[in-house]
Amino acid sequence: MGSVRSQTFAALSVPNFRIYASGALISNIGTWIQRVAQDWLVLQLSGGSAMAVGITTALQFLPALVLSPVGGLLADRFDKRKLLIVTQSWMALSALLLGVLAVTGTAATIHVYAFAFLFGIGAALDAPARQSFVSEVAGADHLTNAIGLNSSSFNAARLIGPGIAGLIMAWAGPGWAILTNAVSYLAFLLALVALDRRKLARSVPLPRARGQLREGFWYVFRRTDLMIALGVAFAVGTFGMNFQMTNALMVQGEFRLGAAAYGLLGSIMGVGTLLGALLAARRSRAPSLRFLVSTAILVGVLIAVSGLAPNYVWYAISLPVVGLSVLLTLTAANMYIQTSVDPQVRGRVMALYMTVLMGGTPLGAPLLGCFAELYGPRASLIGGGVLQVVTIGLVLLLALRRRAAEGSDAQAEYDDAPREIEEPVRTAQPVGVQPVSRARSEPPSTTTAAANDHAVTSTTSQSVLR
Repeated sequence: MGSVRSQTFAALSVPNFRIYASGALISNIGTWIQRVAQDWLVLQLSGGSAMAVGITTALQFLPALVLSPVGGLLADRFDKRKLLIVTQSWMALSALLLGVLAVTGTAATIHVYAFAFLFGIGAALDAPARQSFVSEVAGADHLTNAIGLNSSSFNAARLIGPGIAGLIMAWAGPGWAILTNAVSYLAFLLALVALDRRKLARSVPLPRARGQLREGFWYVFRRTDLMIALGVAFAVGTFGMNFQMTNALMVQGEFRLGAAAYGLLGSIMGVGTLLGALLAARRSRAPSLRFLVSTAILVGVLIAVSGLAPNYVWYAISLPVVGLSVLLTLTAANMYIQTSVDPQVRGRVMALYMTVLMGGTPLGAPLLGCFAELYGPRASLIGGGVLQVVTIGLVLLLALRRRAAEGSDAQAEYDDAPREIEEPVRTAQPVGVQPVSRARSEPPSTTTAAANDHAVTSTTSQSVLR
């Protein structure tokens, strides 16, 4: 038992990571408080409009489509700690201003839209630096465990935050809950300042040059395994990460309950996500691509099933299982990508990961909100789960076709290669020694070609789901 515990929390033996994780936990609790409060505030201001909630979610995650790659480039070029101080301060200010408007009673739906977008700008630039900074804080030896513990921190906050949000909203309203998040950013900012910079495992800063953003795209495009991982992340981010919206719609539109019941659902789901994070933290090596795809498909099935729950109690019971599978999927994707890329491009690759994960939400949230408006809240869950499974199937189909095309190109290159044949040179030889001839020059075998290609595309691009 002791060895299991030490394996699960190994990264906490690093002082810098302990400081970082402590500040992140408090800040993450505040983030979940605001996520719950913001959606509830929109429902209040818009008269219960599901579309308004979907638009708010879309605006918050829309900047990720454009700015996450820029954030990744900044993370590779500059000091990640200083970059995080800037982005965290931006988000704290956004939360402060929105909270003041809500508390003073001057907030309107358009204000929530505007601040959700501003918050999204900060989050888009923050996420790549924060994801890749974990390796500098924990070091390479503890990276896999640190990623799992980082997810544990986020999901422990998911367990605690919504319940606190429900209590604050029931007592004082959503504005005070949003202000609580603004204050929580101070904990993470203080942690960043308190880190021992001499012990950070810093990567070599990328010198400024043209084409570096394109280089990151090309690095990912050449590797089929990364394309699959990003495709799975897109499917989950688009159709499987809208629970703040779907929970609000189910509570208000289907079960006819209030803010406390809504906040409780977030905490109940957090039980499953925290368990998943702790299980992921026990891994000593990165998960396989097959595991990632399997859990992502399971997420879609479970989301669709949760939409069939007959009442609030059964719906609440389904959420921990969904949360567990979602967390295992996202942590597997994060671990797989971070441990399989070159440190010099990690920031840009993680930026693409965050782009497809967060950037898919502006597409999925309004679509699921529209389903809810037309067919009821349950349709947003059932439709979202089905669409997630279908999207993953399309990703795998495209990967298999690409693999087949790469195999055809390799065979065509072999067939078209020129054959140079030289006649044996016959010369007098000493008695008892066989004549020496120059054999036909052999073209490289497909095995050799695949071995050379491994340096670029990885073994997974040859066996799509090893």
